[in-house]
Amino acid sequence: MAQDLPPQGGYEPRNLPARGFRPGYYLLGMFAIMGYGWYKYIKGVRELNELGREKMWSRIHLIPLLQAENDRDQVRRYWADQDREQELLGKKTRVYHSDRFVRPTYGITPTNISK
Repeated sequence: MAQDLPPQGGYEPRNLPARGFRPGYYLLGMFAIMGYGWYKYIKGVRELNELGREKMWSRIHLIPLLQAENDRDQVRRYWADQDREQELLGKKTRVYHSDRFVRPTYGITPTNISK
């Protein structure tokens, strides 16, 4: 059986378009998508920095309020302790020879000390 061969002189040239877009368009699209991603990422980082700064300033502005609350609680405990001492001892006792308020310091000591 004879094999089919191309005609003498070959086939006539055909103008077939290439499939898909040119590679430059794919690169342009890729860079556009990456640029948008970087834009959103940088905006997100700036937003996080701004939220962190806002949190820090809110804490800075709340410190005096929290300190005042702690001081009021400490004074209440101090006067309750003074009243309790007055009931038990029958007189007012002072550790320091001054009427100036001294912030109490609480030292926690262990109950059993091993050497």
